Amino acid sequence: MKFISKSFIIYCILFAFLQGTLMSATINHIKINEIMIPVIYEKQSSLPTFNMQLVFQNSGYIKDGQKSGLCAISAMLLNEGTKELGSIKFASKLESKAISLHTSNGFETFVMELSSLKDVYKEALDLLKKLLQSPNYTNKTLEKIKTQQIGRLKRKENDYDYVAKNNLKELLFKDTPLQNPSSGKIEELSRLKISDVERFVNSSLTLNNLIIVVGGDIEFDEFKDKIESVLSILSAGEKNVLNKIKASSAKNEKIISKDTKQAYIYFGSPFNMDSSDEDTYMAKVASFILGGSGFGSRLMEEIRVKRGLAYSAYGYISINKSHAYFTGYLQTKLDNADKAQKLVKEIVQDFIKNGVTQKELDGAKKFLSGSEPLRTETLSQRLSRSFFLYYKGLPQDYPKIELDKIENIKLKDLNEFIKSHNEIIDLSFSVVTK
Repeated sequence: MKFISKSFIIYCILFAFLQGTLMSATINHIKINEIMIPVIYEKQSSLPTFNMQLVFQNSGYIKDGQKSGLCAISAMLLNEGTKELGSIKFASKLESKAISLHTSNGFETFVMELSSLKDVYKEALDLLKKLLQSPNYTNKTLEKIKTQQIGRLKRKENDYDYVAKNNLKELLFKDTPLQNPSSGKIEELSRLKISDVERFVNSSLTLNNLIIVVGGDIEFDEFKDKIESVLSILSAGEKNVLNKIKASSAKNEKIISKDTKQAYIYFGSPFNMDSSDEDTYMAKVASFILGGSGFGSRLMEEIRVKRGLAYSAYGYISINKSHAYFTGYLQTKLDNADKAQKLVKEIVQDFIKNGVTQKELDGAKKFLSGSEPLRTETLSQRLSRSFFLYYKGLPQDYPKIELDKIENIKLKDLNEFIKSHNEIIDLSFSVVTK
């Protein structure tokens, strides 16, 4: 076997990386019923596939109001086929052509995802159109979904991670849509009616709130002609307004007693930053060092490695369009719970007061820049990134700009940034213990 030089291997890796970075999504627009709809599109011919997401902005469970779980139930109902075919016959039509059609939701978005082989993508779009025209709005279907969801929630009553996490959300986001779990609450789910679901779907699946994300081995012009026919059945609707939500700084604590052999500790505090702020790259580095990097992070090193007070310990800064906050969690022996909780407070206070070391900053830079190619390996990853950049109002070349900024961060500047966010000291705790 011939010897392969290291330089040749490096060249091949670099070539593959450059090929990956050259393939990127573009932002287009199509007009449907006189409304301009943004389309994030990427052509990829390496596989004969088609993937599309209809993302409805400001239409997630942020809209639940007093009907906790309404968004989740609405998404589930749209996975139950059409009123004419029902769930089984509609699913059979999808399966016979290897088509996947699934509806899901987040806090800010309501998403319908469609994927298939290139040869049947037009048939896939036809099935999507039938679903949009006539969802399975029947009381029988709704009651089945509600029973399934309530059953899942009852089982989660013994999932103490789930319990502690939701209790923390109640502390941090009291009297806001974020105080409720995305899957809903049993007592409110039981009262939902089919008319509630219809109203939610009709007010959410509208052209004024839509962003289309599409990619695969298809031409844009051909897709454009087909999707206009599918989506023309949607109403224009009113553009939903995204309200900003601020985490509480009240330093609350909620302790729940359960029959458990370990303590589950979740904590969180405000973080005053908008998703479009130019200093988000600083927050990314700070978050990585404080608790987001696993072993090597401050929380893991101080709590588990040095003192053995927890099985795991993580923390990170979450910056969304509607809200931003610092949060984390750890699991520990019952006897160590108080010590661990006290230590979390001390670690965060020291982080704000003294900042990070040059060694920590250098390590963060290496990891964040070195792992960047892994975030754009697949078409799905690239489309997802392009969507979030567009959604947050950032330019499509922002990842490169961000990496350049991270590479050039000075220790003094990062530590000044960290000190300016002393709001994360105002920690609230949710604990499940015995």
